[in-house]
Amino acid sequence: MDRTYNRYSEAFKRKVVREVESGKFSSMHAAGKAYGINGNGTVARWMCRYGDERHIPRKVRIETLKEKNELKEAKQRIRQLEEEVADIYMDYSLERAFLNIACERMDVDRETFKKKHDMTPSEMRKMRRSM
Repeated sequence: MDRTYNRYSEAFKRKVVREVESGKFSSMHAAGKAYGINGNGTVARWMCRYGDERHIPRKVRIETLKEKNELKEAKQRIRQLEEEVADIYMDYSLERAFLNIACERMDVDRETFKKKHDMTPSEMRKMRRSM
């Protein structure tokens, strides 16, 4: 199944853009429909390339002060949690490295040592607090 692609001249593109800007068409979609231009964003791309910035559609986000504060707080909380995760990972990496060094010095297999001295996380926390 062959597809047909239409190529439009620069002059034609500029003409359509001028007509949209002058108000001849109520929208870019209406201009595309009037000239039989297929593709949802074709005329919009032409407007961006050849048109006046005032006629390019823009998205504007309107939010209340409460929403802005909530967003700011959420971003700050995310940053804080990322830092905490990084700290926890650093602690984990250090503990793992110390365990490897200790096992090497004692000439003990690490997996055997871990099985023999297996502790629950709560027991590990209690032990850390007592140090």
